[in-house]
Amino acid sequence: MIKLKELLRLKYEAQLSLRQIALCLSLSVGVISKYLQRADAAGLGWPLPDELSEAGLQALLQPQRSKGLSSDVADPDFMTIEQELKQKGMTRLLLWQEYAQVHPNNHYSYSRFTVLFKRWRQAQQLSMRQHHCVGEKLFVDYCGPTLAVVNPETGLVRDAQVFVAVLGASSYTFAEATWSQSLPDWVGSHVRAFAFYGGLPAVVVPDNLKSAVSKACRYDPDVNPTYQQMAEHYGVAVVPARPYKPKDKAKAEVGVQIVERWIMMRLRKQTFYTLASLNMAIRTLLDDLNRRPFKKRPGSRLSQFEQLDKPALKPLPSAAYTYRHVKKARVHLDYHVDYLGHYYSVPYQLVKEEVMVHAGDTTVAIFHQGQQVAAHPRAHHAGGHTTDPQHMAKAHRKHHEWSPQRFLSWAASIGPHAQTVIEYQLASRRHPEHGYRACLGLLNLSKKYGKERLEAACHRAVHIGGMHYKNIASILSNSMDKVPINTAETESQITLPLTHANVRGSDYYH
Repeated sequence: MIKLKELLRLKYEAQLSLRQIALCLSLSVGVISKYLQRADAAGLGWPLPDELSEAGLQALLQPQRSKGLSSDVADPDFMTIEQELKQKGMTRLLLWQEYAQVHPNNHYSYSRFTVLFKRWRQAQQLSMRQHHCVGEKLFVDYCGPTLAVVNPETGLVRDAQVFVAVLGASSYTFAEATWSQSLPDWVGSHVRAFAFYGGLPAVVVPDNLKSAVSKACRYDPDVNPTYQQMAEHYGVAVVPARPYKPKDKAKAEVGVQIVERWIMMRLRKQTFYTLASLNMAIRTLLDDLNRRPFKKRPGSRLSQFEQLDKPALKPLPSAAYTYRHVKKARVHLDYHVDYLGHYYSVPYQLVKEEVMVHAGDTTVAIFHQGQQVAAHPRAHHAGGHTTDPQHMAKAHRKHHEWSPQRFLSWAASIGPHAQTVIEYQLASRRHPEHGYRACLGLLNLSKKYGKERLEAACHRAVHIGGMHYKNIASILSNSMDKVPINTAETESQITLPLTHANVRGSDYYH
């Protein structure tokens, strides 16, 4: 606002030139001259009347320009026009033509219509100053640029991402470098940020990156389950910023900008060979950044943090969060769930149900409706199965318990010949499992005929070289197991008489 009283005083009382007045008031000579001419036209002299205030002088010498629309011209409905312009193919010229048709005698020209519409749109985009309560919000985001880390052995350069966290009330800033923006690095940066602050905010405000939000939505976003689990561990709420609304996380945007300017730009010419050395350099400059005094208000980020945010932060839990990947899964028909190509069992009653898999470095836990239903050691190879026999149906559990050792042990309890037959059943097939059914058949024969008869039948089967299930079953059904093997051999060696009606003799052939 131009100080008109001071302008007139400098002219008439101090007797300064127009150029000198312009230097004192930081105005142009033309503006000074314009207001002096208006004062002369209004008949004002010096000193001014006592009843003439600065506001009255402003109204007299600086009449307000009309910011509204002319009363003689019909007002366009800019709200409706704004909505119409969202349609594909709609133009401002067409909307002006329709407006002019409705008001043929009192409408604005197209150029004036366009100017007024732009002015109206700018007025709708005013920014609201946000007030941040102490200890309430922590804004998090990644910097756009990256920092290079050189492998000292190969010379290969790998880019490191820079994570930034800013407290709302004090602007106290945390920053660190990670290899990626993936879920493990994203969650790990939060854990280290909470440890850096020594306490917990009520709300964390992230951007809509995939590690934070599974499905972005303006009103009800789906927070990543692993990220949500971390938040529940610390007792904080996750409120993602609205998509395409950077002002929702203005603190993070400013914090990222400051870290890029005051930390990353200072490190751009340095060479780092490990991620740890890079983070040590970042931490040194970060401490300097937080201690640097504000330009337009007293104190620094550190002093404001100690006075405002720190006393209001919630205490950290006794144990830090241990990363566990959380994902949804559907139980297969074989009552196993797939995690990274390896299959883990759950109770068979949960077939086709949706479960949550919590995978850590050493264990995999599976939850159904908030209750843990299974836990297995983590397998880091794909294609295998980890099965708890207690999760199997009764019939499947019995089949699962079959093994060559079990069948051989059972056969040894019957007798050596039974053991020989079982060994043959297992060894004569390409895979031992293919002989399980025959072994079970022999087991059922022992239930029907008893162990002694089965052993005797196996003895005869070994003797005649017929150790298949059908041979042994035939021996038992025909009671051949009760016939001594020696007697059977004698009978087989009985010779027929040489004198017989059907025996022609040697003379017949001469």
